Amino acid sequence: MSRKLPPLNALRAFEAAARLKSVSRAADELSVTQGAVSHQVKALEAWAGIDLMRRDGRGIALTEPGERYATALAPALDQIDLATRRLLASDPRKGWLTVSTMPSFAAKWLVPRLSAFRARHPEIDVWLSTWWNLAEDRDLSAFTDSDVDLAILYGDGNWEGVSATLFMEEELFPVCAPSYLAQHRLKAPADLAGATLLHDEMRQDWRLWLAAAGVPGLDPERGPGFDDSALLIQAAMAGMGVALGRSALVKADMEAGLLVAPFALRLQADLAYYLVGRPGTENLPKIRAFRDWLLDVASAEAGGKITPAAP
Repeated sequence: MSRKLPPLNALRAFEAAARLKSVSRAADELSVTQGAVSHQVKALEAWAGIDLMRRDGRGIALTEPGERYATALAPALDQIDLATRRLLASDPRKGWLTVSTMPSFAAKWLVPRLSAFRARHPEIDVWLSTWWNLAEDRDLSAFTDSDVDLAILYGDGNWEGVSATLFMEEELFPVCAPSYLAQHRLKAPADLAGATLLHDEMRQDWRLWLAAAGVPGLDPERGPGFDDSALLIQAAMAGMGVALGRSALVKADMEAGLLVAPFALRLQADLAYYLVGRPGTENLPKIRAFRDWLLDVASAEAGGKITPAAP
């Protein structure tokens, strides 16, 4: 069955005007004149034989059919946009680079540094995906079958069917808000007996740190928990208690004075961050550019201590 489709330019003009509730703002977004947007909307109405919008004072208002049509158009155009970007990204030298990682790592470490990559490689657009925690699955076949070009995973590096390059190690240590430290007078690890412990999904880490600190008899699993480390950090900054901070995720907040470390003891984590890709794609120019930049940043911030060899 043949599709009944109106002109694409008319659809774009109508969808932008409907979404922005303004012909002038739609014209700015599409880089055309207001007259061109109005002309395209009228052409769409003439093609359909249905009024889609009307003037409402200085703005516009959608008719009932127009409202329904605009609601249906937005996701359809989003899908066309996504398919087109993926097509352009198939050029190994430029285009979209899809990177998947954990939401906490994306928010607290990667996103604040992405502008530096953009400055170095303006021809590459990074699409950051956090919808799926790859590290929870030992079999990463779902990753190899996806559109993800590169993943940053937290684990031991032993995943099947992928290439994994050590990216960044981390240390674990308690952190809290300065106000919480002053209120509870945490001078030695034993003082945690009177504090609220905050947890993320790695609840066993508190047990390991307390054992290393020589603090017996303190329940390491008591206290509120969060399924995302960024939420854990936010709770600590809000004064809810003491979190076991991960050096990569708390660095910026400590430098800003939003978090402090009450004790000197830092525990080397058993797990680390790895750059994970499909075997055979490591040297595609856009993947290699992003990987090399990440390794440079991680090495510089670790004082040159982490220098993984490129695959």
